[in-house]
Amino acid sequence: MIRRLSRAARNEKLAAMRTLPLLAILLSSLAPALRAQTPPAPPPDADTVNRLFVEALTHGRAYDNLRTLTSQSPGRLSGSASLERAVVWAERTLASLNLDRVYKQDVMVPHWERGPRESVRILPARGDAVTLTATALGGSAPTLVTGLVAEVVEVHSLEELATLGREKISGKIVFFNRPMDPALFVTGLAYGRAGDQRNRGPAAAAALGAVAALTRSLTLAHDDVPHTGTTAFPPDTQKIPAAALSTLAADRLAAALASDPHVRVEIKIHSRWLPDAPSHNVIGEIRGAEFPDQVILVGGHLDSWDIAPGAHDDGAGVVQSIEVLRLFRALGLKPRHTLRCVLFVNEENGSAGATAYASAAKTSAERHLFAVESDAGGFAPTGFNLGSTQGDAHLRAARWRPLFEPWGVWNFKKGPAGTDVSPLLLQGVTVGEITPDSQRYFDYHHTATDSIDKVNPRELHLGAAALAALIWLVDTQGL
Repeated sequence: MIRRLSRAARNEKLAAMRTLPLLAILLSSLAPALRAQTPPAPPPDADTVNRLFVEALTHGRAYDNLRTLTSQSPGRLSGSASLERAVVWAERTLASLNLDRVYKQDVMVPHWERGPRESVRILPARGDAVTLTATALGGSAPTLVTGLVAEVVEVHSLEELATLGREKISGKIVFFNRPMDPALFVTGLAYGRAGDQRNRGPAAAAALGAVAALTRSLTLAHDDVPHTGTTAFPPDTQKIPAAALSTLAADRLAAALASDPHVRVEIKIHSRWLPDAPSHNVIGEIRGAEFPDQVILVGGHLDSWDIAPGAHDDGAGVVQSIEVLRLFRALGLKPRHTLRCVLFVNEENGSAGATAYASAAKTSAERHLFAVESDAGGFAPTGFNLGSTQGDAHLRAARWRPLFEPWGVWNFKKGPAGTDVSPLLLQGVTVGEITPDSQRYFDYHHTATDSIDKVNPRELHLGAAALAALIWLVDTQGL
């Protein structure tokens, strides 16, 4: 039986048929817009990178390790009992990760001791002495027990010192008072440009007959916290007492000199040099599944200045390097190349650990592919400095920026590596350093305030994850 449609039904069906082509045209015109609103599929590597960050942020152990290191072994200067406690702790902590190998590398390190607390005072012509907050520089010679007293010559550069010459410098205390440049966004650049007065200033002053040297602390902070650091005297040259003044103390001395150019200052420093002492780099590794004789290195330095708990410098780098290996183990990642954590000694006043490691690497049958260090504090990571003798490694690494940007890491640039891995660059190894936000680092650098309360756990763990992600990408894709 054939059912006939009513006229109304036929008209409705015809109208629908006419609408279909128009709907198809409309959908076709909207397709590009619809596709633009659909989020692109994540890169295939994003899952692993994200897992590394999530594991570090939710189960990271770096902060707990830092608390233990800084509480049990503050002031880890080369030659000290505190550094040797840190060596024992580092070996035990790496061993707890069930790595393929944990071992120590023998290193002889210099041994300088500060002795009793130093003293620097202005002795005005009238009135009471004014105490200036100061700390002896590493490598300083001692004064007599009774101290020394002399007039002060203020200079702002080594060039100005040389212009004054022996006639105006001999028998005086030289006061280097050039501040770090606050106009530089990257504070490490400001530190480097002002650092010659601390690193080489006392020796230059001694060569012109100065009896002592004072330097303005290398910091952008305006406070009463002095910053120590090493000063170098070439072999067979005169060594003199040298100390850093807090920035407030430097301003007080400058004001006193402006009022009376002949004002005298008293300095008492009780330091001493002892024979070189035995110590160790501490090394842990996960053996490569495909290329066990090819090494990717991550590291930091175990030592810190004697007055410093060493939380940012460089306890942060130590615990982040350890955390990289823990993250690989926690996620079951099997590196193709050997992943090695090296905790160096004696970065602060000699780099004997870096020298010993690089010397061994040069004669080893192993080949180092990449070496990255964390030695710029445990602040939020922003990127990496990368360097290579074989091309622009930072440009090749920048292809991974989309994987890091969701975690606040974006800046892959050509730049210097950490002190401990830099010697490997001369052997053709690509080297790098993680670059955290730098604005607060030199508030605490080389001071008694470089303590764990200045470290944010999330920022510390983000840095560890960023290191682990970069290493995993280098391991799986090459650089």
